[in-house]
Amino acid sequence: MRNCGSWVTRSAFTSVKEIAQLPPLDNNSKAPRTRVNRQIRISPVRVIADNGDQLGVLTIDEAIAAANERGLDLVEVAPLARPPVVKIMDYGKFKFEQAKAARAAKKKQHVIHLKEVKYRPGIDDHDFDFKTRHAREFLADGNKVKVTMMYRGRQMAHIELGREVLDRVAQELKDIGKIEQEPKLEGRNMSMVLAPEIGVAMPKMKSKRALRKRIRLTARASCAATAPTSATS
Repeated sequence: MRNCGSWVTRSAFTSVKEIAQLPPLDNNSKAPRTRVNRQIRISPVRVIADNGDQLGVLTIDEAIAAANERGLDLVEVAPLARPPVVKIMDYGKFKFEQAKAARAAKKKQHVIHLKEVKYRPGIDDHDFDFKTRHAREFLADGNKVKVTMMYRGRQMAHIELGREVLDRVAQELKDIGKIEQEPKLEGRNMSMVLAPEIGVAMPKMKSKRALRKRIRLTARASCAATAPTSATS
């Protein structure tokens, strides 16, 4: 019979030898790895110059020599092709431009937020217009708007008055928003949700700033008009 202790020792020794012969593992094995220069092991390869010219099929040594002559790197761009396709380029600059493009794409992504605008059943026209302009601005930014009607005390006996205000808001904003959630009474509040209308062009940032400035100026002008004037002697 084979000695169990020696068998285990030999098996372990063989495994260590096999592991030692394996290539090092990538730290992020899930991410696709871009091979550069001597990391490219398959030969021959199809080479594309840095200016886009086709240099033909070369051995890996010839391809690396061509990249070294230009002071650039040899980067594998199509590893599954036969032969693999490599390109002569500045790999550091290539990675920088990729990261820059990824950051730019991330900035263009718009995260939809749920904004809230609150009303009262007996709201006057000035406050109604002011709050509705804010709701319009939120919709123009691509956000959803939760329109909340807040009741107090005896106002709960006439909830239809608040519902009329919500219907008026939806009517005022129908050109830019649509009702995503119908008015619903929860406790002392009645709420509905408006979503931006699909296909409505959103204003540019400059237009948004102009809209905010116009809202502030309108509010100041309204306050000045309603302020009591002192009698002049």
